[in-house]
Amino acid sequence: MGDIATTIWIVCYFLVLLGLSAYGLHRYTMIFLYWKYRKSRPEPASQLKELPRITVQLPIFNELYVVRRLIAAVARIDYPRDLLQIQILDDSTDETCKICRDEEAKLLEDGFDVEYIHRVDRTGFKAGALENGMDSATGEYIYILDADFVPGPNVLHEMVHFFTDAKVGMIQTRWGHINKKYSILTRIQALFLDGHLAVEQTARSRSGRFFNFNGTAGIWRKSCILDAGGWEHDTLTEDLDLSYRAQMKGWKFVYLKDVVTPAELPPDMNGFKNQQHRWAKGSIQTCLKMLGPIWRSNLPGIIKLEATAHLTANFAYLLLILLCVLVNPAMHPESGWVRTFVLDIPIFFATTISVSLFYITAQIAINPSPMRWLREICYLPVLLALGIGMSVNNGKAVLEALLGRQSDFVRTPKYGIEQKRKDVRKAKYSAIRSVAPLFEVAFFLYFSYLVMHALALGNWMGVPFLALFQVGFFFVAYGSLRHLLPAWVLGARDTEDAALGT
Repeated sequence: MGDIATTIWIVCYFLVLLGLSAYGLHRYTMIFLYWKYRKSRPEPASQLKELPRITVQLPIFNELYVVRRLIAAVARIDYPRDLLQIQILDDSTDETCKICRDEEAKLLEDGFDVEYIHRVDRTGFKAGALENGMDSATGEYIYILDADFVPGPNVLHEMVHFFTDAKVGMIQTRWGHINKKYSILTRIQALFLDGHLAVEQTARSRSGRFFNFNGTAGIWRKSCILDAGGWEHDTLTEDLDLSYRAQMKGWKFVYLKDVVTPAELPPDMNGFKNQQHRWAKGSIQTCLKMLGPIWRSNLPGIIKLEATAHLTANFAYLLLILLCVLVNPAMHPESGWVRTFVLDIPIFFATTISVSLFYITAQIAINPSPMRWLREICYLPVLLALGIGMSVNNGKAVLEALLGRQSDFVRTPKYGIEQKRKDVRKAKYSAIRSVAPLFEVAFFLYFSYLVMHALALGNWMGVPFLALFQVGFFFVAYGSLRHLLPAWVLGARDTEDAALGT
Protein backbone atom coordinates (compact mmCIF):
# COMPACT_ATOMS: atom_id res chain seq x y z
CA MET A 1 0.00 0.00 0.00
CA GLY A 2 2.88 2.31 0.88
CA ASP A 3 4.53 1.65 -2.49
CA ILE A 4 1.29 2.51 -4.32
CA ALA A 5 0.92 5.77 -2.37
CA THR A 6 4.53 6.70 -3.09
CA THR A 7 4.09 5.93 -6.78
CA ILE A 8 0.92 8.07 -6.99
CA TRP A 9 2.68 10.89 -5.18
CA ILE A 10 5.70 10.81 -7.49
CA VAL A 11 3.45 10.69 -10.57
CA CYS A 12 1.60 13.79 -9.31
CA TYR A 13 4.94 15.46 -8.60
CA PHE A 14 6.11 14.68 -12.13
CA LEU A 15 2.89 16.01 -13.69
CA VAL A 16 3.15 19.27 -11.74
CA LEU A 17 6.74 19.72 -12.84
CA LEU A 18 5.69 18.90 -16.39
CA GLY A 19 3.09 21.67 -16.26
CA LEU A 20 5.61 24.17 -14.90
CA SER A 21 8.06 23.06 -17.59
CA ALA A 22 5.49 23.83 -20.29
CA TYR A 23 5.29 27.43 -19.10
CA GLY A 24 9.08 27.49 -18.85
CA LEU A 25 9.43 26.30 -22.43
CA HIS A 26 7.03 29.06 -23.49
CA ARG A 27 9.51 31.56 -22.06
CA TYR A 28 12.13 30.13 -24.41
CA THR A 29 9.71 30.90 -27.25
CA MET A 30 9.41 34.51 -26.08
CA ILE A 31 13.20 34.79 -25.85
CA PHE A 32 13.61 33.38 -29.35
CA LEU A 33 10.99 35.72 -30.82
CA TYR A 34 12.53 38.71 -29.10
CA TRP A 35 16.00 38.05 -30.52
CA LYS A 36 14.57 37.24 -33.94
CA TYR A 37 12.61 40.49 -34.20
CA ARG A 38 14.66 42.79 -31.97
CA LYS A 39 15.82 44.91 -34.93
CA SER A 40 12.35 45.15 -36.50
CA ARG A 41 11.60 48.46 -34.87
CA PRO A 42 8.11 49.71 -35.76
CA GLU A 43 7.91 52.87 -37.85
CA PRO A 44 4.81 54.86 -38.88
CA ALA A 45 3.74 54.36 -42.48
CA SER A 46 3.90 58.15 -42.96
CA GLN A 47 3.49 61.40 -41.06
CA LEU A 48 0.07 62.89 -40.43
CA LYS A 49 -0.39 66.08 -42.46
CA GLU A 50 -2.68 67.48 -39.80
CA LEU A 51 -2.54 66.55 -36.12
CA PRO A 52 -5.80 65.04 -34.82
CA ARG A 53 -7.73 65.96 -31.70
CA ILE A 54 -6.75 63.84 -28.68
CA THR A 55 -8.55 63.31 -25.39
CA VAL A 56 -6.34 62.58 -22.38
CA GLN A 57 -8.27 60.51 -19.82
CA LEU A 58 -7.01 60.48 -16.22
CA PRO A 59 -8.93 57.89 -14.14
CA ILE A 60 -8.49 58.90 -10.48
CA PHE A 61 -9.52 57.31 -7.19
CA ASN A 62 -8.15 58.71 -3.93
CA GLU A 63 -4.76 59.78 -5.31
CA LEU A 64 -3.91 62.51 -2.80
CA TYR A 65 -0.13 62.15 -3.14
CA VAL A 66 0.33 61.87 -6.91
CA VAL A 67 -2.53 63.62 -8.71
CA ARG A 68 -0.81 67.03 -8.83
CA ARG A 69 2.31 65.44 -10.34
CA LEU A 70 0.20 63.68 -12.98
CA ILE A 71 -1.77 66.76 -14.04
CA ALA A 72 1.39 68.91 -14.10
CA ALA A 73 3.06 66.38 -16.40
CA VAL A 74 0.02 66.31 -18.72
CA ALA A 75 0.08 70.13 -18.89
CA ARG A 76 3.70 69.95 -20.09
CA ILE A 77 2.88 67.67 -23.04
CA ASP A 78 3.94 69.32 -26.28
CA TYR A 79 0.75 69.29 -28.31
CA PRO A 80 -1.48 72.09 -29.68
CA ARG A 81 -3.88 73.11 -26.92
CA ASP A 82 -6.75 73.58 -29.33
CA LEU A 83 -6.38 69.89 -30.25
CA LEU A 84 -6.10 68.56 -26.69
CA GLN A 85 -8.90 67.73 -24.29
CA ILE A 86 -8.10 66.69 -20.71
CA GLN A 87 -10.65 64.63 -18.78
CA ILE A 88 -10.12 64.20 -15.03
CA LEU A 89 -12.29 61.15 -14.28
CA ASP A 90 -12.48 61.32 -10.52
CA ASP A 91 -14.17 58.67 -8.39
CA SER A 92 -12.47 59.88 -5.19
CA THR A 93 -14.07 60.02 -1.77
CA ASP A 94 -11.44 62.15 -0.01
CA GLU A 95 -9.64 65.48 -0.42
CA THR A 96 -8.37 64.35 -3.83
CA CYS A 97 -11.62 65.85 -5.15
CA LYS A 98 -10.62 69.34 -4.02
CA ILE A 99 -7.13 68.97 -5.46
CA CYS A 100 -8.60 67.92 -8.80
CA ARG A 101 -10.95 70.89 -8.87
CA ASP A 102 -8.09 73.25 -8.01
CA GLU A 103 -5.95 71.76 -10.79
CA GLU A 104 -8.87 72.01 -13.20
CA ALA A 105 -9.18 75.72 -12.42
CA LYS A 106 -5.46 76.26 -13.08
CA LEU A 107 -5.65 74.43 -16.39
CA LEU A 108 -8.68 76.45 -17.48
CA GLU A 109 -6.84 79.63 -16.57
CA ASP A 110 -3.91 78.49 -18.72
CA GLY A 111 -6.17 77.95 -21.70
CA PHE A 112 -6.60 74.17 -21.62
CA ASP A 113 -9.80 72.39 -22.62
CA VAL A 114 -10.35 70.45 -19.40
CA GLU A 115 -13.35 68.57 -18.04
CA TYR A 116 -13.71 67.40 -14.45
CA ILE A 117 -16.13 64.48 -14.03
CA HIS A 118 -16.83 63.22 -10.53
CA ARG A 119 -18.81 60.03 -9.90
CA VAL A 120 -20.15 58.96 -6.54
CA ASP A 121 -21.14 55.33 -7.20
CA ARG A 122 -17.94 53.88 -8.84
CA THR A 123 -20.02 51.56 -11.00
CA GLY A 124 -17.59 49.45 -13.00
CA PHE A 125 -14.63 51.01 -11.16
CA LYS A 126 -11.89 52.13 -13.60
CA ALA A 127 -13.62 50.63 -16.64
CA GLY A 128 -16.83 52.42 -15.61
CA ALA A 129 -15.02 55.74 -15.29
CA LEU A 130 -13.41 55.37 -18.72
CA GLU A 131 -16.72 54.34 -20.26
CA ASN A 132 -18.46 57.31 -18.64
CA GLY A 133 -15.83 59.69 -19.98
CA MET A 134 -16.30 58.40 -23.53
CA ASP A 135 -19.71 60.11 -23.69
CA SER A 136 -18.14 63.58 -23.68
CA ALA A 137 -14.71 62.76 -25.16
CA THR A 138 -14.20 64.96 -28.21
CA GLY A 139 -10.92 63.45 -29.41
CA GLU A 140 -10.51 60.99 -32.26
CA TYR A 141 -7.93 59.29 -30.06
CA ILE A 142 -7.94 58.53 -26.33
CA TYR A 143 -4.70 58.72 -24.33
CA ILE A 144 -5.05 57.00 -20.94
CA LEU A 145 -2.82 57.61 -17.93
CA ASP A 146 -3.06 56.18 -14.42
CA ALA A 147 -2.38 58.53 -11.52
CA ASP A 148 1.18 57.37 -10.82
CA PHE A 149 2.47 57.92 -14.37
CA VAL A 150 4.57 60.87 -15.56
CA PRO A 151 4.47 61.21 -19.36
CA GLY A 152 7.26 62.99 -21.21
CA PRO A 153 6.59 66.17 -23.23
CA ASN A 154 7.01 64.46 -26.64
CA VAL A 155 5.00 61.32 -25.95
CA LEU A 156 2.01 62.14 -28.18
CA HIS A 157 4.19 63.07 -31.16
CA GLU A 158 6.07 59.77 -30.74
CA MET A 159 2.81 57.80 -30.96
CA VAL A 160 0.17 59.59 -32.99
CA HIS A 161 1.75 59.22 -36.45
CA PHE A 162 1.34 55.43 -36.30
CA PHE A 163 -2.36 56.06 -36.83
CA THR A 164 -1.66 56.86 -40.48
CA ASP A 165 -2.33 53.12 -40.82
CA ALA A 166 -6.13 52.97 -40.67
CA LYS A 167 -6.00 49.47 -39.16
CA VAL A 168 -3.96 50.51 -36.09
CA GLY A 169 -6.28 50.67 -33.09
CA MET A 170 -3.90 51.07 -30.14
CA ILE A 171 -0.32 52.09 -29.40
CA GLN A 172 1.36 51.12 -26.12
CA THR A 173 4.55 52.59 -24.63
CA ARG A 174 6.85 50.80 -22.22
CA TRP A 175 6.60 51.61 -18.52
CA GLY A 176 9.62 53.08 -16.77
CA HIS A 177 10.24 53.03 -13.02
CA ILE A 178 10.52 56.32 -11.13
CA ASN A 179 11.42 54.76 -7.78
CA LYS A 180 13.29 51.65 -8.94
CA LYS A 181 16.21 52.23 -6.54
CA TYR A 182 14.01 52.90 -3.54
CA SER A 183 14.37 49.45 -1.97
CA ILE A 184 15.18 45.87 -2.84
CA LEU A 185 11.46 45.22 -3.34
CA THR A 186 11.13 47.98 -5.95
CA ARG A 187 14.29 46.75 -7.71
CA ILE A 188 12.82 43.25 -7.93
CA GLN A 189 9.49 44.60 -9.18
CA ALA A 190 11.32 46.52 -11.90
CA LEU A 191 13.09 43.31 -12.99
CA PHE A 192 9.80 41.43 -12.92
CA LEU A 193 7.91 44.02 -14.99
CA ASP A 194 10.77 44.47 -17.45
CA GLY A 195 10.46 40.82 -18.43
CA HIS A 196 6.88 41.41 -19.56
CA LEU A 197 7.39 44.91 -20.94
CA ALA A 198 10.70 44.45 -22.77
CA VAL A 199 10.57 40.82 -23.90
CA GLU A 200 6.99 39.53 -24.02
CA GLN A 201 5.32 42.66 -25.40
CA THR A 202 8.08 43.18 -27.97
CA ALA A 203 8.09 39.52 -29.04
CA ARG A 204 4.33 39.28 -29.37
CA SER A 205 3.81 42.59 -31.15
CA ARG A 206 6.64 42.24 -33.69
CA SER A 207 5.87 38.59 -34.51
CA GLY A 208 2.19 39.24 -35.21
CA ARG A 209 0.81 37.61 -32.05
CA PHE A 210 -1.85 39.28 -29.93
CA PHE A 211 -0.59 41.46 -27.09
CA ASN A 212 -2.42 43.60 -24.58
CA PHE A 213 -2.87 47.23 -23.65
CA ASN A 214 -1.31 47.61 -20.20
CA GLY A 215 -4.13 49.74 -18.83
CA THR A 216 -2.20 53.01 -19.05
CA ALA A 217 0.48 54.89 -21.00
CA GLY A 218 -1.14 54.02 -24.31
CA ILE A 219 -3.37 55.67 -26.88
CA TRP A 220 -6.49 54.21 -28.49
CA ARG A 221 -8.34 55.06 -31.66
CA LYS A 222 -11.80 55.92 -30.32
CA SER A 223 -13.54 54.06 -33.13
CA CYS A 224 -11.54 50.93 -32.21
CA ILE A 225 -12.86 51.01 -28.65
CA LEU A 226 -16.43 51.42 -29.89
CA ASP A 227 -16.09 48.75 -32.58
CA ALA A 228 -14.80 46.24 -30.01
CA GLY A 229 -17.83 46.82 -27.78
CA GLY A 230 -16.45 49.49 -25.46
CA TRP A 231 -15.16 49.17 -21.92
CA GLU A 232 -16.70 46.21 -20.08
CA HIS A 233 -16.33 45.67 -16.35
CA ASP A 234 -17.06 41.97 -15.85
CA THR A 235 -13.34 41.33 -15.22
CA LEU A 236 -10.71 43.09 -13.10
CA THR A 237 -8.47 43.53 -16.16
CA GLU A 238 -10.64 45.61 -18.47
CA ASP A 239 -7.52 46.47 -20.47
CA LEU A 240 -6.69 42.84 -21.29
CA ASP A 241 -10.32 42.08 -22.09
CA LEU A 242 -10.74 45.00 -24.51
CA SER A 243 -7.37 44.23 -26.12
CA TYR A 244 -8.43 40.73 -27.13
CA ARG A 245 -11.87 41.82 -28.29
CA ALA A 246 -10.35 44.57 -30.45
CA GLN A 247 -7.68 42.36 -32.03
CA MET A 248 -10.25 39.69 -32.77
CA LYS A 249 -12.11 42.37 -34.72
CA GLY A 250 -9.03 42.79 -36.90
CA TRP A 251 -7.47 45.86 -35.31
CA LYS A 252 -3.67 46.06 -35.17
CA PHE A 253 -1.71 47.13 -32.10
CA VAL A 254 1.75 48.72 -31.99
CA TYR A 255 4.20 48.37 -29.11
CA LEU A 256 6.93 51.00 -28.70
CA LYS A 257 9.62 49.46 -26.52
CA ASP A 258 11.88 52.47 -26.86
CA VAL A 259 9.28 55.07 -25.81
CA VAL A 260 9.24 55.04 -22.02
CA THR A 261 6.57 56.47 -19.71
CA PRO A 262 7.82 56.49 -16.09
CA ALA A 263 5.61 55.28 -13.24
CA GLU A 264 5.77 54.59 -9.52
CA LEU A 265 6.24 51.06 -8.20
CA PRO A 266 4.42 49.98 -5.01
CA PRO A 267 6.98 50.51 -2.20
CA ASP A 268 5.38 48.04 0.22
CA MET A 269 4.82 44.31 0.03
CA ASN A 270 1.08 44.46 0.70
CA GLY A 271 0.58 47.04 -2.05
CA PHE A 272 2.53 44.84 -4.46
CA LYS A 273 0.45 41.82 -3.44
CA ASN A 274 -2.81 43.73 -3.98
CA GLN A 275 -1.66 44.69 -7.46
CA GLN A 276 -0.54 41.15 -8.34
CA HIS A 277 -3.74 39.64 -6.94
CA ARG A 278 -5.86 41.94 -9.13
CA TRP A 279 -3.81 41.22 -12.25
CA ALA A 280 -3.77 37.45 -11.66
CA LYS A 281 -7.49 37.23 -10.92
CA GLY A 282 -8.41 39.53 -13.80
CA SER A 283 -6.31 37.58 -16.30
CA ILE A 284 -8.03 34.31 -15.40
CA GLN A 285 -11.44 36.01 -15.58
CA THR A 286 -10.50 37.20 -19.07
CA CYS A 287 -9.24 33.71 -19.90
CA LEU A 288 -12.59 32.19 -18.95
CA LYS A 289 -14.39 34.86 -20.96
CA MET A 290 -12.28 34.98 -24.10
CA LEU A 291 -10.48 31.66 -24.61
CA GLY A 292 -13.57 29.90 -25.99
CA PRO A 293 -14.33 32.60 -28.58
CA ILE A 294 -10.64 32.69 -29.55
CA TRP A 295 -10.54 28.96 -30.31
CA ARG A 296 -13.90 29.08 -32.13
CA SER A 297 -12.65 31.93 -34.34
CA ASN A 298 -10.85 31.72 -37.68
CA LEU A 299 -7.61 33.08 -36.24
CA PRO A 300 -4.34 31.34 -37.20
CA GLY A 301 -3.37 28.45 -34.94
CA ILE A 302 -0.17 30.17 -33.80
CA ILE A 303 -2.18 33.12 -32.46
CA LYS A 304 -4.58 30.78 -30.68
CA LEU A 305 -1.72 28.91 -29.03
CA GLU A 306 0.02 32.09 -27.91
CA ALA A 307 -3.24 33.52 -26.57
CA THR A 308 -3.73 30.32 -24.58
CA ALA A 309 -0.24 30.52 -23.08
CA HIS A 310 -0.74 34.21 -22.31
CA LEU A 311 -4.18 33.98 -20.71
CA THR A 312 -3.48 30.82 -18.69
CA ALA A 313 0.00 31.87 -17.46
CA ASN A 314 -1.16 32.51 -13.89
CA PHE A 315 -2.19 28.86 -13.49
CA ALA A 316 1.53 28.33 -12.89
CA TYR A 317 1.00 29.73 -9.37
CA LEU A 318 -1.45 26.93 -8.58
CA LEU A 319 1.11 24.43 -9.85
CA LEU A 320 3.73 26.03 -7.59
CA ILE A 321 1.48 25.58 -4.57
CA LEU A 322 0.94 21.92 -5.49
CA LEU A 323 4.69 21.54 -5.88
CA CYS A 324 5.16 22.93 -2.36
CA VAL A 325 2.85 20.24 -1.01
CA LEU A 326 4.34 17.41 -3.06
CA VAL A 327 8.03 18.23 -2.86
CA ASN A 328 8.93 16.32 0.33
CA PRO A 329 7.61 12.82 -0.50
CA ALA A 330 9.30 13.08 -3.90
CA MET A 331 12.70 13.95 -2.44
CA HIS A 332 13.69 10.35 -1.70
CA PRO A 333 17.34 9.79 -2.64
CA GLU A 334 16.89 6.11 -3.64
CA SER A 335 16.55 6.90 -7.34
CA GLY A 336 19.98 8.55 -7.28
CA TRP A 337 21.64 9.53 -10.54
CA VAL A 338 18.87 8.08 -12.71
CA ARG A 339 16.38 10.61 -11.36
CA THR A 340 18.94 13.41 -11.52
CA PHE A 341 19.62 12.99 -15.24
CA VAL A 342 16.18 11.79 -16.37
CA LEU A 343 14.00 14.21 -14.37
CA ASP A 344 15.75 16.87 -12.33
CA ILE A 345 18.24 18.30 -14.85
CA PRO A 346 15.81 18.47 -17.84
CA ILE A 347 13.15 20.14 -15.69
CA PHE A 348 15.74 22.49 -14.20
CA PHE A 349 16.61 23.69 -17.72
CA ALA A 350 12.92 23.94 -18.65
CA THR A 351 12.02 26.02 -15.61
CA THR A 352 14.75 27.79 -13.63
CA ILE A 353 17.14 28.34 -16.56
CA SER A 354 14.36 29.56 -18.88
CA VAL A 355 13.12 32.06 -16.29
CA SER A 356 16.66 33.29 -15.65
CA LEU A 357 17.42 33.75 -19.35
CA PHE A 358 14.08 35.49 -19.81
CA TYR A 359 14.89 38.21 -17.26
CA ILE A 360 18.52 38.48 -18.38
CA THR A 361 17.27 39.07 -21.93
CA ALA A 362 14.97 41.81 -20.64
CA GLN A 363 17.84 43.65 -18.97
CA ILE A 364 20.00 43.36 -22.08
CA ALA A 365 17.09 44.76 -24.11
CA ILE A 366 16.81 47.78 -21.80
CA ASN A 367 20.46 48.27 -20.83
CA PRO A 368 22.78 47.55 -23.79
CA SER A 369 25.83 48.34 -21.63
CA PRO A 370 27.09 45.07 -20.06
CA MET A 371 28.05 46.86 -16.86
CA ARG A 372 24.47 48.03 -16.37
CA TRP A 373 22.63 44.80 -17.11
CA LEU A 374 25.13 42.68 -15.19
CA ARG A 375 24.53 44.90 -12.16
CA GLU A 376 20.77 44.47 -12.46
CA ILE A 377 20.76 40.68 -12.81
CA CYS A 378 22.62 40.36 -9.49
CA TYR A 379 19.10 40.55 -8.03
CA LEU A 380 17.88 37.59 -10.10
CA PRO A 381 18.04 35.01 -7.25
CA VAL A 382 15.83 37.28 -5.13
CA LEU A 383 13.41 37.62 -8.05
CA LEU A 384 13.16 33.82 -8.37
CA ALA A 385 12.52 33.56 -4.63
CA LEU A 386 9.90 36.32 -4.73
CA GLY A 387 8.05 34.59 -7.56
CA ILE A 388 7.81 31.46 -5.44
CA GLY A 389 6.78 33.41 -2.34
CA MET A 390 3.96 35.11 -4.28
CA SER A 391 2.40 31.74 -5.19
CA VAL A 392 -0.04 31.76 -2.24
CA ASN A 393 -1.27 35.29 -2.96
CA ASN A 394 -1.60 34.79 -6.71
CA GLY A 395 -2.80 31.20 -6.44
CA LYS A 396 -5.61 32.47 -4.23
CA ALA A 397 -6.49 35.00 -6.95
CA VAL A 398 -6.64 32.25 -9.59
CA LEU A 399 -8.94 30.12 -7.41
CA GLU A 400 -11.25 33.08 -6.77
CA ALA A 401 -11.56 33.62 -10.53
CA LEU A 402 -12.24 29.93 -11.19
CA LEU A 403 -14.90 29.84 -8.48
CA GLY A 404 -16.57 32.97 -9.84
CA ARG A 405 -16.02 34.95 -6.67
CA GLN A 406 -16.57 38.63 -7.42
CA SER A 407 -14.53 41.36 -5.77
CA ASP A 408 -13.99 45.10 -5.99
CA PHE A 409 -11.25 46.71 -8.02
CA VAL A 410 -8.66 47.19 -5.26
CA ARG A 411 -6.41 50.14 -6.09
CA THR A 412 -2.69 50.02 -5.41
CA PRO A 413 -1.79 52.82 -2.94
CA LYS A 414 0.62 55.42 -4.31
CA TYR A 415 2.64 57.79 -2.15
CA GLY A 416 4.46 60.07 -4.59
CA ILE A 417 7.72 58.30 -3.76
CA GLU A 418 10.63 58.65 -6.14
CA GLN A 419 14.27 57.82 -5.43
CA LYS A 420 14.63 59.28 -1.93
CA ARG A 421 13.22 57.60 1.13
CA LYS A 422 10.01 59.08 2.41
CA ASP A 423 8.32 58.50 5.73
CA VAL A 424 4.82 57.22 4.95
CA ARG A 425 3.87 56.08 8.45
CA LYS A 426 1.18 58.75 8.54
CA ALA A 427 0.06 58.20 4.95
CA LYS A 428 -3.68 58.07 4.55
CA TYR A 429 -3.67 55.06 2.24
CA SER A 430 -2.68 51.49 3.00
CA ALA A 431 -3.00 48.22 1.15
CA ILE A 432 -5.72 45.71 1.95
CA ARG A 433 -4.35 42.75 3.88
CA SER A 434 -5.45 39.11 3.79
CA VAL A 435 -4.86 35.78 5.51
CA ALA A 436 -2.29 34.78 2.88
CA PRO A 437 0.69 35.62 5.18
CA LEU A 438 -0.40 32.87 7.58
CA PHE A 439 0.03 30.30 4.82
CA GLU A 440 3.29 31.94 3.74
CA VAL A 441 4.65 31.60 7.29
CA ALA A 442 3.52 27.96 7.36
CA PHE A 443 5.32 27.23 4.09
CA PHE A 444 8.45 29.02 5.34
CA LEU A 445 8.51 26.79 8.44
CA TYR A 446 7.81 23.71 6.33
CA PHE A 447 10.68 24.42 3.92
CA SER A 448 13.00 25.30 6.80
CA TYR A 449 12.36 21.78 8.08
CA LEU A 450 12.95 20.31 4.61
CA VAL A 451 16.26 22.15 4.27
CA MET A 452 17.47 20.77 7.60
CA HIS A 453 16.17 17.31 6.68
CA ALA A 454 17.99 17.39 3.32
CA LEU A 455 21.21 18.43 5.05
CA ALA A 456 20.85 15.60 7.55
CA LEU A 457 20.37 13.08 4.71
CA GLY A 458 23.28 14.51 2.74
CA ASN A 459 20.99 15.45 -0.15
CA TRP A 460 23.25 18.34 -1.20
CA MET A 461 21.74 18.78 -4.65
CA GLY A 462 18.28 19.34 -3.16
CA VAL A 463 19.35 22.00 -0.65
CA PRO A 464 19.58 25.00 -3.07
CA PHE A 465 16.19 24.11 -4.55
CA LEU A 466 14.53 23.89 -1.13
CA ALA A 467 16.34 26.99 0.17
CA LEU A 468 14.92 29.04 -2.71
CA PHE A 469 11.40 28.20 -1.53
CA GLN A 470 12.36 28.86 2.08
CA VAL A 471 13.78 32.32 1.30
CA GLY A 472 10.88 33.20 -1.01
CA PHE A 473 8.18 32.52 1.55
CA PHE A 474 10.17 34.26 4.28
CA PHE A 475 10.68 37.38 2.13
CA VAL A 476 6.99 37.70 1.25
CA ALA A 477 5.69 36.81 4.73
CA TYR A 478 8.10 39.15 6.47
CA GLY A 479 7.28 42.01 4.09
CA SER A 480 3.56 41.42 4.65
CA LEU A 481 3.73 41.28 8.45
CA ARG A 482 6.53 43.71 9.16
CA HIS A 483 4.10 46.51 9.96
CA LEU A 484 3.10 44.56 13.08
CA LEU A 485 6.60 44.69 14.55
CA PRO A 486 7.47 47.47 17.02
CA ALA A 487 10.01 50.07 15.91
CA TRP A 488 12.60 48.98 18.50
CA VAL A 489 12.71 45.51 16.92
CA LEU A 490 13.41 46.93 13.48
CA GLY A 491 15.89 49.55 14.65
CA ALA A 492 15.90 53.30 14.22
CA ARG A 493 17.19 53.18 10.63
CA ASP A 494 14.29 51.03 9.49
CA THR A 495 11.52 52.88 11.30
CA GLU A 496 10.04 54.40 8.18
CA ASP A 497 10.44 51.14 6.25
CA ALA A 498 8.28 49.42 8.87
CA ALA A 499 5.32 51.30 7.50
CA LEU A 500 6.26 50.31 3.97
CA GLY A 501 6.84 46.66 4.72
CA THR A 502 9.85 46.52 2.39
